[in-house]
Amino acid sequence: MKTFNLLLSSINDVKDFVNIVSNYDFDVDLTSGRYVVDAKSIMGIFSLDLSKPIKVEVHSDDCDDFMNELSKFIVQ
Repeated sequence: MKTFNLLLSSINDVKDFVNIVSNYDFDVDLTSGRYVVDAKSIMGIFSLDLSKPIKVEVHSDDCDDFMNELSKFIVQ
């Protein structure tokens, strides 16, 4: 499992993010505060506080291509 933070600052960012995540078979969870949602759920993502970075948990060890596609959203 890999964990990192990302920032989705616009509606288009959320749409692009969900399209990328949906191409992969493994599970990805987003955590904001005490809420955890499926990263493939656009409605779930919009229920989070998008003004702050969101914690991402990727339930796979073989996710280098996935991480490369998300590099524009990743923050430290």
